[in-house]
Amino acid sequence: MLCSMSFGRPLGISLSQFNRRTIRAALRPVSKKVPSSLNIMAKDDAADDLLPDKDAAKEFYAKYEPKEILGRGVSSTVRRCIEKESGREYAAKIIDLSTDAENVSMQESTIQEIRILRIVAGHPYIIELHDVFESNTFIFLVFELCKNGELFDHLTTVVTLSEKKTRYIMKQVFEAIEHVHKKSIVHRDIKPENILLDENLNVKLTDFGFARVLKEDEKLSELCGTPGYLAPEVLKINMFEDYNEGYGQEVDIWACGVVMYTLLVGCPPFWHRKQMVMLRNIMEGKYSLTTPEWEDITDAPKDLIRKLLVVDPKKRLTVSEALEHPFFQVMHYQSKKFEAKKLFRFGILCVRAVVRIRRLKYTPEPLSIAVAQVDPYRIKSLRKVIDACAFRVYGHWVKKGEGQNRAALFENFPKTEVKQLFLASPQPDS
Repeated sequence: MLCSMSFGRPLGISLSQFNRRTIRAALRPVSKKVPSSLNIMAKDDAADDLLPDKDAAKEFYAKYEPKEILGRGVSSTVRRCIEKESGREYAAKIIDLSTDAENVSMQESTIQEIRILRIVAGHPYIIELHDVFESNTFIFLVFELCKNGELFDHLTTVVTLSEKKTRYIMKQVFEAIEHVHKKSIVHRDIKPENILLDENLNVKLTDFGFARVLKEDEKLSELCGTPGYLAPEVLKINMFEDYNEGYGQEVDIWACGVVMYTLLVGCPPFWHRKQMVMLRNIMEGKYSLTTPEWEDITDAPKDLIRKLLVVDPKKRLTVSEALEHPFFQVMHYQSKKFEAKKLFRFGILCVRAVVRIRRLKYTPEPLSIAVAQVDPYRIKSLRKVIDACAFRVYGHWVKKGEGQNRAALFENFPKTEVKQLFLASPQPDS
């Protein structure tokens, strides 16, 4: 049964019950640009980028040589660095401890992340923390370097991944999360941006800033994470006074379902231009596996996604159950005895067949402009072009919805009238 849900009202929920302040907090951007001027900074001679003063971080500079910037965060910068003794490359996350009120909170959060990274250390698919340096003004976290960057950037380049590559990546992600969960830890921010790829395209789960160590039978209630990947129970506990069940490690499983969906078709399952509607879609578990981009995808990944994106966390798959799903069970055939004569004859037949095929005169049927104008997205040869153009314009937050699809970008006719959402109460623009 395909999970194409209706726009019906959720049981026992009305939009008038929403805590608007909580919603705004949930949708607030997680990352900001690093301020252009910091308290203790010195100019990098090789570029215009800023580096911490050497007097503020003598131990770090004695062991590592910082290079170019790889990325920026709220109040941190990630740089490539080289260990002077061995010549090995690493990634150094330089956290600025400013003098504002958030200083203590940021320092405590960083120490908590370091503690969790050391608990989960030693797994091949989890980022390795190599070194830590701390001063009065900066904290330096030295990680292994993943040269292929974020999975998000890779997806933006290739648009979608094949089932084979999705299986390869998601299996590693689930194994990393299984290790984390066995340590009684919940990550709470699984998304493509927090999954790095090394030179062999093996994953490295990173960013444990929101992670928490759970006590036995402990349930959490804090609202944190990225809106598009939040599980329904996280939203409900923060939006409805009568919902007090809390949430646990199941939220990571839900986020994995969102990531897997995005890898296969290049767009997230619950995205909507109105953020209030997006949150409602998440709480209702309303998404589609019947749009044109799903036509060439087999039933196994669809079935796994259905079992991951279950609104009731008690009915959601566990990590171990997900890894045992048929999607990850690759058939291994026993190799037959090598017979040189048969293989040689087969090779000759293949060569003859190729020669005959090349001699055949074949004129492909020209593509009809009329057919392309009616629904270009259903034409497989045009689908990749449309997706690539949409990615360049909108990023990966583009999907079919509201009676339109990505092919509408190429139409010269007025868009069809947007279908009215059957909602219990009017939706404010967010």
